[in-house]
Amino acid sequence: MTDFLLELRSEEIPARMQVKAKEDLARLFNDALTKAGLSAASVEVFATPRRLALIATGLPLATEAVSEETKGPKVGAPPQAMEGFLRKSGLSQDQLVERDGVYYAVVEKAGRQTADVLAEAIPAIIRAFPWPKSQRWGAASVSTESLRWVRPLQGIVALLGDAVVHCDIDGIVSGAETMGHRFHHSGAITVGNAGDYIEKLRAAYVLVHFSERCRIIRDGAKAAAQAAGLTLVEDEGLVIENAGLTEWPVPMLGRFDAAFLDVPQEVIQLTARVNQKYFVCHDSTGKLANAFVCTANIDAHDGGAAIVAGNEKVLAARLSDAKFFWEQDLKVALDSQAQKLAQITFHEKLGSVADKVERVAKLSRWLVEEGIVKGATADAAERAARLCKADLVTGMVGEFPELQGIMGGYYARAQGESDAVADAIRDHYKPVGQGDDVPTAPVTVAVSLADKLDSIAQFFAMGQAPTGSKDPFALRRSAFGVLALLQTNNVRFDIAAILAGLINFIGPEESVMDITKRRFWSQSWNQIQIGYAWDKPHNAYPEPLESTPKIIGELQKFFADRLKVQQREAGVRHDLIDAVFSLGGEDDLVRLLARVKALQAYITTAEGANLLAAYKRAANILKQADGAEKTSVAPAQAGAHDVSQSKTTDEIGSSLRWSDADLGGDESALRTALDAAEPKAAAALSVEDFEGAMAALATLRAPIDAFFEGVMVNDPDPAKRAFRLGLLARFRDAVSRVADFSKIEG
Repeated sequence: MTDFLLELRSEEIPARMQVKAKEDLARLFNDALTKAGLSAASVEVFATPRRLALIATGLPLATEAVSEETKGPKVGAPPQAMEGFLRKSGLSQDQLVERDGVYYAVVEKAGRQTADVLAEAIPAIIRAFPWPKSQRWGAASVSTESLRWVRPLQGIVALLGDAVVHCDIDGIVSGAETMGHRFHHSGAITVGNAGDYIEKLRAAYVLVHFSERCRIIRDGAKAAAQAAGLTLVEDEGLVIENAGLTEWPVPMLGRFDAAFLDVPQEVIQLTARVNQKYFVCHDSTGKLANAFVCTANIDAHDGGAAIVAGNEKVLAARLSDAKFFWEQDLKVALDSQAQKLAQITFHEKLGSVADKVERVAKLSRWLVEEGIVKGATADAAERAARLCKADLVTGMVGEFPELQGIMGGYYARAQGESDAVADAIRDHYKPVGQGDDVPTAPVTVAVSLADKLDSIAQFFAMGQAPTGSKDPFALRRSAFGVLALLQTNNVRFDIAAILAGLINFIGPEESVMDITKRRFWSQSWNQIQIGYAWDKPHNAYPEPLESTPKIIGELQKFFADRLKVQQREAGVRHDLIDAVFSLGGEDDLVRLLARVKALQAYITTAEGANLLAAYKRAANILKQADGAEKTSVAPAQAGAHDVSQSKTTDEIGSSLRWSDADLGGDESALRTALDAAEPKAAAALSVEDFEGAMAALATLRAPIDAFFEGVMVNDPDPAKRAFRLGLLARFRDAVSRVADFSKIEG
């Protein structure tokens, strides 16, 4: 057994590609070994800006001999079949082995030297490497058959034990020599074997372990800030990026002019992070300090003074630009900026961004006026909505698109808007993904909901629903945002009804649906139009789009799917979600989730599990009875009568009038329990007390268990059988009003 080292040295590999490149190298190498019948005890991969490397331990020096057997035609098969098999196997008929009337081609393959296997595998791995972007270079690049790599490939180290594995790809010949740090080490380094590779490169100022470079950056940046009496704003993504940019990282603290702190801190942080890859710091009060930490790729003789000075100069230029944008944008009122939105197309079929703002403003106002979003004023909601996209045309957002919304909030506050309006402008995009903060300020909730609901409804109406992995308008993310807003803020409304109304807001030549045809809409909804005269007579509105019912069905399924995904990630069982969804007719997502959570809390108890088992047993018995008598069984009511064999169990069960004297103890107990539990469960459901409904059902557990234990349901007497089936049907239906227990696993 021996170890193998492979290093592929090139010009700088982009930091964002290094982690995936390590995974791809390990995968391609292991696939090549498996194909050759080899396996390594372990495979470790490394990535620095200038090299991608791999060390495999415990490789055998040769593969084992193998015998490959291929089944051929039967003895006596047509000559054509035999001729084809012989051509395929490369053997003659007398070389075939006959066994049980079938010919087999048995080929003995001798073992191969591992070095030979690797010599073939290395060029294949390099040519098949799946870089997101790659290039050709040099004179050979005129041919499309020339080598492609992420950056020009400069050298290959391939050592099996102490011996070089010889291979050649486009004139690059493998060997044992590599290069150290670009500035700290000159000349070639001869690697003896895989065992001394890491330490020889360390001596040449190259740390091949990505995790080691991350640790040095993380700890060094924190120490540099602490030495200046500051606190580092930790950023693991920035740690990883700097580790991908350096082979010998050295964190250093720099300063910038405190006058720049007048610029919003998000601008400073984004300028430092995105443009320069710097960490920022907080002072003792928790405010942004005029300091940053950069990561050099060199251990400078002057302690890094020149490097810090250079970085300070570059950051000052960047912050000067940001300060200029900030000051210029403040000179233009947001109302004036908002007027420019008419020049920006939102979607070719949905008009401009100004058209979208109009829709969002009127829906925001309506949500507040109807009391759906409580605690806000309609004027504030509409005002925030009309200004929420205005910062899209500012110089700052043009330079830093990531600051949309955030800058609008700053401009609004600076120009005298209320805190509620400014906060709503700032946060109306939230939540932008799983784990993001969910707004709770009423004005923000109204604008955020309106913005997301409008986008979802309009794009579905345009036939632009997400398909598979494609979601160009981020509608799934918008749906997650809507769900999070509704749940966090306990917002209650019929989501299907609102979407139905929005779908008909297509453009200025079309109008809203006839509100009188929907019980949900109040008269105030008449004012929610896009580009229509507000005094248009209500009875002049046309019918909704003919496709509206179909689109609403798609939207309901879309939201149901998003809710299932969201709740599964939150630890809610998928079968319980299905059990509640199967009830149908539930468009209040807050109420639906309350039902799901109550069901999960109950069904995971021993009592709930037993009730579920009883339900499934009852449902199976009823199903069998229905199949046997081709009838459905309805709940049995009290009463006894003339019984005929020709009547259905439905008719029999409802016509019987039984006294307690006619019933067995277990039957009487179950009927009494049902008489008490059904109204209690119904009353609890009517006030959305789902825990109370579960508690009412829990009282049925003991009597239903006793019923199954002591009663023969399929009694030869049709009257008794019908009555007992009726009791089971009542039990089944009582449970089914809470959830479809047939969907629950267990």
